[in-house]
Amino acid sequence: MSLPPGFLDELRTRSSLSQVVGRKVIWDARKSNQGKGDMWAPCPFHQEKSASFHVDDRKGFYYCFGCHAKGDAISFVRETENVGFMEAVEILAREAGMPVPKRDPQAQEKADKRTELADVTELAVRWFRLQLKTGAAAEARAYLERRGLSEAALERWEIGFAPDSWQGLWDALKGKNISDELILGAGLAKPSTKGGKPYDTFRGRIMFPIRDARGRAIAFGGRAMDPNDNAKYLNSPETELFDKGRSLYNVKDARTAAGKGQPLLVAEGYMDVIALEQAGFAAAVAPLGTAITENQLAMLWRIDAEPIITLDGDTAGQRAAMRLIDLALPLIEAGKSLRFCMMPEGQDPDDLLKSAGAGAFQKLIDGAVPMVQLLWQRETEGKIFDSPERKAALDKALREKIMLIKDPSIRSHYGQEIKDLRWQLFRPQTGGRAAVARGQGRSKWQQAPQAPLSSTKASALAAAADDRTTEHLREAVILAAFATCPQIIEDFESGLEGMRCFDPFHRDLRDVLLRHGHEGAGVLREKIYSALGPDALENLLAQRHVAITPCVRNPGDTEMASLTVAEELAKLEAARGLDAEIAEAVEDLSGVADEGVTWRLSEAARAADLASRSGQEDKAEYHVGDNGARVSKDERSAWDTLLGTIKFDKTKG
Repeated sequence: MSLPPGFLDELRTRSSLSQVVGRKVIWDARKSNQGKGDMWAPCPFHQEKSASFHVDDRKGFYYCFGCHAKGDAISFVRETENVGFMEAVEILAREAGMPVPKRDPQAQEKADKRTELADVTELAVRWFRLQLKTGAAAEARAYLERRGLSEAALERWEIGFAPDSWQGLWDALKGKNISDELILGAGLAKPSTKGGKPYDTFRGRIMFPIRDARGRAIAFGGRAMDPNDNAKYLNSPETELFDKGRSLYNVKDARTAAGKGQPLLVAEGYMDVIALEQAGFAAAVAPLGTAITENQLAMLWRIDAEPIITLDGDTAGQRAAMRLIDLALPLIEAGKSLRFCMMPEGQDPDDLLKSAGAGAFQKLIDGAVPMVQLLWQRETEGKIFDSPERKAALDKALREKIMLIKDPSIRSHYGQEIKDLRWQLFRPQTGGRAAVARGQGRSKWQQAPQAPLSSTKASALAAAADDRTTEHLREAVILAAFATCPQIIEDFESGLEGMRCFDPFHRDLRDVLLRHGHEGAGVLREKIYSALGPDALENLLAQRHVAITPCVRNPGDTEMASLTVAEELAKLEAARGLDAEIAEAVEDLSGVADEGVTWRLSEAARAADLASRSGQEDKAEYHVGDNGARVSKDERSAWDTLLGTIKFDKTKG
């Protein structure tokens, strides 16, 4: 419906965003300034410990520097309450004491109809619960007791029973003067094809009420007591109130538990959710008898940025995981993905909890794997890659899946992760499967120098004990340059994001720079101080190889800082390029060497010579060539020896 001009502006003015948000978060007292309307808290939209969710109460907007959620009071209510636009407006208007303009007649009629359907469904919930206490439900009660459900659990989940009669519920609702239209519209009965009285949808079943995110009863799931029934579980048909692909079992209570820090678990069925909740895992939901849909994924991500999919340890469970990967890949965003936890073979979460307890289940979900690993497993498990054609087929399949990812940064990280996994699969191994298959162990050319030679130790970078140390030193220079000249961060944002940062301090500082670099040098220093401690930045800038860097000695010189960052980022990229070239060459050299591989390694060594002309500050004379590879003179000497060995072997072979 269209609202009168100015209504929404007045609503936003009269609604305090900090009060609306404050119902869902705990403010960080250290960072927040209530007097200025500047409020900070851990984000309610994704799991985190730091307070990266910012509310500007005066402007009426929120923004999360972690998951990038943003909006106003209306969008916050929509996301957290899982309601539509007009419902969010009505909620805020009631709190602000503002009358909402009447809807147009058709919209009002539709809303009234949904309310009536929910009321009728609620009556059915009560009737089914009463039936569970009758003699006709003795077998159902015995079954629930065998499944470990106490009387308190039956009340908590409002579990009921539909007697095996054709018009039991129909007659009960008609006795309360409920119209045929509403009973049929709520999916509680079906019209007779023989012209008789409509008959109950559910008969001879244990009944599980399904509620929406607002707590309204919208449908049922029924488990058949007859083992010969074709449908073990039966859901209500879709109605104006119930859309199976947009609903989740236990969504309201799971959202509350997830908001208190519990991981969001996605199980396959009602009993799994109930068992998980009884074992202390209260943030558990289930799709309603079908594969997870795109709309359900969106609902899950509104609750938790990284839900854990718990799947039954059988073939069907594995197939469900693979289907979900294909659905999720085009939808994932930075900080928004899935993790997967496969139950032991032949078990579901309910079985595992009963047999091994909550501790064993906790250990299992602690080890939940990211989606990229399951994707890799799907494409490699049970397959043999003993020919170039099979390896190429694997590369093609993985490339096609990765290209489904829309976010270029995530696509890049997936590509790197797959590349690492591929290297681990195909690398030559000492003694293991690869060596046995080829009938050989590690050859001479596989032995790498263990430390730099004495002639390479003229500078801190050259004196690094290994590649990772060198990378660490270069990262320190880059981070210091950004910290002293944050106005250049925007120009190098992708390079900063791509830094591997094995050191936790570097990683944390990188994240602060990305999050707050645009706010200016003064604010940035305060954020670094707050997040990493009062001495963190000073200690970084005092490191010898950092302190002598020209742009650090001249803070604020954007041109000098840009040149420094560009050069160091290029060297980091070149180092990774050489690593990749060596890895691929080693893989190709696992058999008899050929001229192509020899040429590639000679190119890597030749390329190393050229770098010394652009890297004079490193006394070890690093070299960068046409292919981006970077090695020192001593490393090149080792490669010259290697090339001679290869050529010797080639002649010999």
